[in-house]
Amino acid sequence: MPNDSSHSPDDLAQFSRTVDLLGQEGFYRLRGAFAIVIGLGGVGSHAAVALARAGVGRLRLVDFDAVTETSLNRHAVALPQHVGRPKVEVVAELVKRIHGSIEVETRESFFHQDTADELLGGEPDCVIDAIDSLNPKVGLLETCADRGLPVVTSLGASSRSDPGKVRVARLDRSSGCPLGKVLRKRLRRRDVDLTRITAVFSIEQPAPTLPPDDSDGWYGDGRKRNLLPSLSTLPGVFGYAAANAAILAIARPADAG
Repeated sequence: MPNDSSHSPDDLAQFSRTVDLLGQEGFYRLRGAFAIVIGLGGVGSHAAVALARAGVGRLRLVDFDAVTETSLNRHAVALPQHVGRPKVEVVAELVKRIHGSIEVETRESFFHQDTADELLGGEPDCVIDAIDSLNPKVGLLETCADRGLPVVTSLGASSRSDPGKVRVARLDRSSGCPLGKVLRKRLRRRDVDLTRITAVFSIEQPAPTLPPDDSDGWYGDGRKRNLLPSLSTLPGVFGYAAANAAILAIARPADAG
């Protein structure tokens, strides 16, 4: 953790409201923290922005995908001129403008066992899982659990419209989300301790999934993405809830768990 002398007056001015709430010790934990966001779509992009605004000192951004036109209704920072550019580049540029002294690393990569060491290396203080593909999501959560890495996972944010039904709880206590049900089942088969994973989920019944569509792109393993209807709002709610859980776990470790 950096000492007081490593923070300029400008740092404290920009983050003064964070300091007011968390105290200087909590803020210094954030300022010295290393967080990873994997998946930079509607949920992950908002989470990354929130971490930067809170003052997290080092951020690794991971996504293999490019901005598409259909990204624009829910992405935190993408604009029409960004279509076709890697999401990691677009988000990295914005968070550096928000927080001038943040250290940002980008990885244009798809999470699987062959990339796990590269993507999760460096002893992160927290990982935010905003992956929207089931198998890589299971693999990431299992790897984090095996390595003892604190992780916050976002369950299904699309096909919903009620922010009042979003919840944050341990993954074993999540309910009402079809993705969460499958995820819990697969992780239990692998003897993963679900009590060590924080989940953001909705208890709202989701709208039906639509057939795959070329406009929504492809998963990293070559499969077409399912077309998931979404408002501009719910992915942001999920992203900020995930970032909030990560921020508090870093700044107030005694309260985590």
